[in-house]
Amino acid sequence: MFTAYVIVTVVAIAANAGIAVADLARARFVLANSAEVDVPPSWLPGLAALKAAGAAGLLIGLLGVRPLGVAAAVGLVLFFVGAVAAHVRTRVWHNIAFPLGYLALNAAALLLAAGALSCRKA
Repeated sequence: MFTAYVIVTVVAIAANAGIAVADLARARFVLANSAEVDVPPSWLPGLAALKAAGAAGLLIGLLGVRPLGVAAAVGLVLFFVGAVAAHVRTRVWHNIAFPLGYLALNAAALLLAAGALSCRKA
């Protein structure tokens, strides 16, 4: 179980940090997707900061402060629930797999982090 926790969390850290960098760089695909779901470009730095903070929290959790890792995973899950909701609200279906993938990845990180936290307390 610990090995799965480490692998999934490392992948989640890389994915969330990578998309945060893409947001900050105002990558073409980020700007196009934001426009489709009615997210103003001025929100991108704040959204990037949330994703980067989540990735940092996952890393800190992986390094031993498990409650912070769980909290970061909860925040990322909620963030991507919002992203999926934005796609549903605007009926943008052609690329909804991306926020759903991030949601699934962060939900897996949350479940494994919570499991690692409960095993540590036992």
